[in-house]
Amino acid sequence: MKKQIRKYAFLLLIVFGNGYAQTKKHMDTKKPIEERISLLIKEMTLEEKVGQMNQYNGFWDVTGPAPKGGSAELKYEHLRKGWVGSMLTVRGVKEVRAVQKIAVEETRLRIPLIIGFDVIHGYKTLSPIPLAEAASWDLEAIKKSAAIAADEASASGINWTFAPNVDITNDARWGRVMEGAGEDPYLGSKIGYARIKGFQGETMADLAKVNTIAACTKHFAAYGYVEAGLEYNSVDMSNSKLYNSVLPPFEATVQAGVRTFMNSFNTLNGIPATGNAFLQRDILKGKWKFDGFVVSDYASIREMIAHGYAKDEADATAKAVIAGSDMDMESYLYVAKLVTLVKEGKVKEALIDDAVRRILRVKFELGLFDDPYRYCDEKREKEVVGSKANNDGVLDMAKKSIVLLKNEKNLLPLKKSGQKIALIGALANDKNSPLGSWRIAADDNTAVSVLEAMQQYKDNQLTFEKGADLLSQKATFLTETIFNTTDKSGFEAAKTAAKNADVVVMVLGEYGFQSGEARSRTDLNLPGIQQELLEEIYKVNPNIVLVLNNGRPLTIPWAAQNIPAIVEGWQLGTQAGNAIAQVLYGDYNPSGKLPISFPRNVGQVPIYYNKYSTGRPIDSDKNVFWSHYMDVEKTPQFPFGFGLSYTKFDYKNLKINKTTFAKREKIEVSVDVTNSGNYDGKEVVQLYIHDEFASIVRPIKELKGFELVNLKKGETKTVHFTLTERELGFYDNNGNYLVEPGVFNIMVGWNSNEGLTSKFELK
Repeated sequence: MKKQIRKYAFLLLIVFGNGYAQTKKHMDTKKPIEERISLLIKEMTLEEKVGQMNQYNGFWDVTGPAPKGGSAELKYEHLRKGWVGSMLTVRGVKEVRAVQKIAVEETRLRIPLIIGFDVIHGYKTLSPIPLAEAASWDLEAIKKSAAIAADEASASGINWTFAPNVDITNDARWGRVMEGAGEDPYLGSKIGYARIKGFQGETMADLAKVNTIAACTKHFAAYGYVEAGLEYNSVDMSNSKLYNSVLPPFEATVQAGVRTFMNSFNTLNGIPATGNAFLQRDILKGKWKFDGFVVSDYASIREMIAHGYAKDEADATAKAVIAGSDMDMESYLYVAKLVTLVKEGKVKEALIDDAVRRILRVKFELGLFDDPYRYCDEKREKEVVGSKANNDGVLDMAKKSIVLLKNEKNLLPLKKSGQKIALIGALANDKNSPLGSWRIAADDNTAVSVLEAMQQYKDNQLTFEKGADLLSQKATFLTETIFNTTDKSGFEAAKTAAKNADVVVMVLGEYGFQSGEARSRTDLNLPGIQQELLEEIYKVNPNIVLVLNNGRPLTIPWAAQNIPAIVEGWQLGTQAGNAIAQVLYGDYNPSGKLPISFPRNVGQVPIYYNKYSTGRPIDSDKNVFWSHYMDVEKTPQFPFGFGLSYTKFDYKNLKINKTTFAKREKIEVSVDVTNSGNYDGKEVVQLYIHDEFASIVRPIKELKGFELVNLKKGETKTVHFTLTERELGFYDNNGNYLVEPGVFNIMVGWNSNEGLTSKFELK
């Protein structure tokens, strides 16, 4: 009832308020959206059109100047003139209502704002970082996680998230590896699709529901391949890599109905993505027929000057809008330069109209014109944000994200009584780091720590010693340098605790702000003195369970060789400690599989399973002239798709329905999987193909199917896969999709390196 009253009050304001005399035909909900947009655009001045293309950061700079002369006062002035189409980092119903009230009650046309925010893996109640979620290989769980994030964000006034990141990467030096789905385009496409559906709902009509938000696919494109893993760096790659590895996840999100895209900071073919018409006009809006809008990344339009691509602000503005960037995030250039450029004939007004139509379309789809305060319900905000249901949801996601990398000597699961356990490591009692670096709306120290969670298992004797602080000073979201401690004064107490324990649980890894945007690293070892602490504890008690908390693959060759049990615990969000404890004690049987390869050392990076064969792939003559390293194996420490369980799975009876196929015939593949261990469990059954010869060399393996199978102990299930031309083909260097005849090897197994094999021929 209150919603209807609010809606009708707004309509009355439109008709009678502030002397606004237009007919308001665009408010007729019986008319199609496209007609309503056309009617509104006819009423808009050029300045108001450009205003819709302008996005400002919210109150971040309220006490001082924003970049290049922007200020809070200027932003409010432009907002009242109708020269702002969107705001970001405004959050909470009270703040969102305040800026929305200006837009819809004080401006001439009363066009509502779209409110954006970095809801990367949750709003206030945080799920695991996206890389960790990808380790679940559970698409329904990932979709639900995004839905929880949308539920909380929308309850706080936000209707647009700058997620998902679908950048494929194989370089763990890059800090934003934590924000994507890993190294594989097939898995990345499936996860990107699921996250769009989670944020936006299953159908386009769902976008108008109060608990969904518009999603934003980023970063378009190739950002995951920055040279040397260095943030904001250049990208130089082949067309084959672009079409076959980079672009598929982006296209998958278009097919899922994503409403916005964000371009990337990097150059591609020598052109910044923000000014790249090939990406934005030819592929995204042309070939893929994307009808949403493109927003720049933060100030990336202005940054084309620093790239050396634009000579000045006006040139950067013109190049960005001509290339297809519809909305300017915090460059202050569209609102300052675009009107003049149109009047001078340097930018066609038709391009402005197209951009504005795209932006207005999303606002109409969100229902903002019918009720601009639809996301401003304080009662709902109090009920939804931090609810028990949402905490239960992120706990479920966290448990599914954990990967068991090693389990010897039957150390895991831990006994629930009669054990003396030493818990060691500063991260074991850290309530901040599990939140990760993208946790702007979350309160500090709100994660459940491993120590807190393990203390709930009261029938064991638990002793905690941190051993050493991870950092020598507090780190923040904007911290430039993070200093690792060198203080070893806590080593002796930790060694004493370990010596007196039956088993030692060590929680080591990265601080929460050691991965993420602008957190590139050249050393992927355990930061600081943690490796030394690990080795010292091992000397007094080798019965160690190593729990890793990290946002990227780490190089742990010593631990992989010596430590009997290793658990990849990532940065798991609000319920991190509970998830880890439940896995350690066997209340949840781990089922995660790595979505990215773990290197043996940083010299192997980039490393990935879907590599290409060389002319000398193996040492056939026992001489030095073949593709290898002299000092380390060329294989990863832990390969893509790897992950153990407390139970054991056996594979047998791999079958293909026949050996020869014609084009357009479906290839049916099946395999029997048996749980032969002592626990119920889940297994991710993976299917890989290899096209033996093609007009363009194909990778030695490519993931083309996976199934998450629940099996009770002793149970056998037959898992079925269907391969079509969609899985068998590839893109040529001009972006044409080809399906060529030839011999295809297949492997169905438990990771990218091991499984049962067969082959078939496509005529």
